[in-house]
Amino acid sequence: MKCPFCSHDDTQVIDSRVHDDGLQIRRRRRCTGCDKRFTTYEMADLRMPQVVKQNGRREEYSLEKLRKGFARALHKRPVATELIEAALTRINQKVLARGEREIESLRVGEMVMDELRKLDKVAYVRFASVYRSFQDIDDFRDVIRDL
Repeated sequence: MKCPFCSHDDTQVIDSRVHDDGLQIRRRRRCTGCDKRFTTYEMADLRMPQVVKQNGRREEYSLEKLRKGFARALHKRPVATELIEAALTRINQKVLARGEREIESLRVGEMVMDELRKLDKVAYVRFASVYRSFQDIDDFRDVIRDL
């Protein structure tokens, strides 16, 4: 790594520590040219897969889009923000764990429904009604019966 002070090509790692969040490594370095010290952070560069929609269109995986979907389903429901964030984190981890370049939007939707079912039954039914395009009251009755 180049020194940020003198651009010398050779630096020496003096100390390495895992950052508080456990997702980064903090390294103290010393330049062998000018002897100045500096800190670098190293973390994994993880790429989320493309989401393949039902019509075949592809789009970037979006945590914000998931967060908005949760917010709509959980509108005026008594669910703590920490629980919502934990559910979103679990979905992200499941998507990453698949290790694929693409994921069908149906799979992501099913993951969302699984998490909403655990968080709040009303939010689950709200989301399912839009996600599965309920046509009449019988569709609602079927989902509620399954709960």
